[in-house]
Amino acid sequence: MLEKIREGSQGLAAKIVLGAVILSFALAGIGGYLGQTTEQPVAEVNGVKITQIEFSRAFENERGRLEQQFGEYFEQIASDPTYMAQIRQGVVDRLVQQELQNQLALELGLRVSDAQIKQAIFEMPYFQIGGEFSNDRYLQLIRQMNFQPDEFREYLREEMTRNQLVSALAGSDFVLDNEVKHTLSLQQQTRDVDYLVLSKDSVKEQVSVSDEEVKDYYDLNQGQFQSPEQVALSYLELKASDIVLDEAISEDDVKAYYEENKAQYLEEERRRVSHILVESGDDPDSAKTKAQDLYAQLQGGADFAELAQTQSDDIASGELGGDLDWIERDMMDPEFETAAFALESVGDFSPVVESEFGFHIIQLTDLQAQQSKSYEELADELRAELEQNGKIDAFYGKQEEIRELAFEISDSLEDAAVAANLEVKKTALVARNMLPAPLNQPAVTNIVFTPELLEDGVNSEVIEVAPEHMVVVRVADYKAATVKPLEEVTAQIKSRLENERAAELTKEKAADLFAKLDQGTSLADIAAEQSLEVQTEEALARQSYAVQPALVSQAFKLPHPTVENASKAMVELGNGDSALLVVKSVKLAEVSGEIQPQQKQSITRTQVNKNYLALLSALESTAEVNKPSSFEVTEEN
Repeated sequence: MLEKIREGSQGLAAKIVLGAVILSFALAGIGGYLGQTTEQPVAEVNGVKITQIEFSRAFENERGRLEQQFGEYFEQIASDPTYMAQIRQGVVDRLVQQELQNQLALELGLRVSDAQIKQAIFEMPYFQIGGEFSNDRYLQLIRQMNFQPDEFREYLREEMTRNQLVSALAGSDFVLDNEVKHTLSLQQQTRDVDYLVLSKDSVKEQVSVSDEEVKDYYDLNQGQFQSPEQVALSYLELKASDIVLDEAISEDDVKAYYEENKAQYLEEERRRVSHILVESGDDPDSAKTKAQDLYAQLQGGADFAELAQTQSDDIASGELGGDLDWIERDMMDPEFETAAFALESVGDFSPVVESEFGFHIIQLTDLQAQQSKSYEELADELRAELEQNGKIDAFYGKQEEIRELAFEISDSLEDAAVAANLEVKKTALVARNMLPAPLNQPAVTNIVFTPELLEDGVNSEVIEVAPEHMVVVRVADYKAATVKPLEEVTAQIKSRLENERAAELTKEKAADLFAKLDQGTSLADIAAEQSLEVQTEEALARQSYAVQPALVSQAFKLPHPTVENASKAMVELGNGDSALLVVKSVKLAEVSGEIQPQQKQSITRTQVNKNYLALLSALESTAEVNKPSSFEVTEEN
């Protein structure tokens, strides 16, 4: 057979076909290297395209955040196409804002060095095992996020550069005390209001909904009436903390570990010192002369603590006789430290020492020599550390074994389970948001609901759900999302349509009554005419929960009432009711006394956020931003 293939490949037709194939691969490769793509960007900012890959990554992050925030209710929310369209648009807007910040940072010359990126990666706890950076773990996690190492470094560089920009803005912003007082006065202002609520329930008898209208609504909004997709899973779960070591940690093991790492258990020398400080000021020579005079007094028998109390320019320590508490190496100014650690006995004091703060005389008041913690003190801690290290080593050994077998025998978890001495766990047929822990995480569900697992029936890759905690899953059963039958949702649709129409009738009625109020009819007379009751709220505050939020919000938007002009409004409430609102008076708050630091900090933070949003708005208004009205995005189910 091989000989016939060789002979056939020498013919003219075969060479033409082979040449065409090679040419197509070459062109595809060239196109890839040149970065050419037919993929439509989700937005373009000053000529810079935001790709669908960037969008997909950001959208999945946002979806995962919402799943964690809303829990079991997320599936219900996500079934609303209008809501998900708003989420997608919000992600695009945020990506546009980030690109505007990137361009501004570049213009300002802000830059994060390669060394800073490297250090940030080393310090991220996600990439550490036992407190140490693990390159294997780093590569595994960034690949799960669809990053290559160079892409992740650039992504991190952009994030850190934007943080520089935000820090610069926040660090340069401030508010004056009179601004704080004015803001506090507004925040603490209260208003006296009367209001009248027209309930939609009072007009429901005027509303009727036909079977045909229910059917039409059902046909046009079937996305709202879907039963969520359901899945039953088989899975292996491995946690380092659950592993039982083959051999217990012996006393000899602990002692050997102690000896090997003895240098780590040293307690460094500490010294308690006091000082007398003479600040240099504008006349260093005079300050030095004063310090030398004090030194002479000490040599003559003067009390160090008394001189510190009366002569030291360090008022805080002076009140304590010059005491600076305990110090260790690398805590103080180099000249100060050298002199302090040169003192040999408690009670000794140094000659005059010059530092960047001025001239010091230092006294040693207590001494704790360097000492090593004993084996007895550390034995339990070291045993636990050895056990933890052993479990982590065993965990990664078992994980690799599971990875290989789950891949090689992809239609079953049994072989991997036997090799790792684990039980294959199973779930019932449940919705995505009802999966038990640890499967109820985006890292797992984003992989479970993919064609590879749902259609091909293969095992998943190893999924890390927490440090030293992994799962491998496979789909045992799957039930696709289905539209509920009309009979099941008829009552729900009818109630919704009745409420909507009752709310509209209530709104129309409120508008008519507001016209009367606007023409001079009192709220009391309107209430009497409608057999309703005027409700009064004295000293209504901005943060009040005594009345509905829509009423509170509108009450503080209305202008101050005058004798000639009442302050009134019609308000649509969140539950479909409507209300007539009258602000009778405004009570201004008097802010006196000292402003609390937390008050100033809160108002400053609000001002920073406001200015930051204003900056983003200004950047977008002057930029060339193109957001296609529609684009196709491949989303993972």
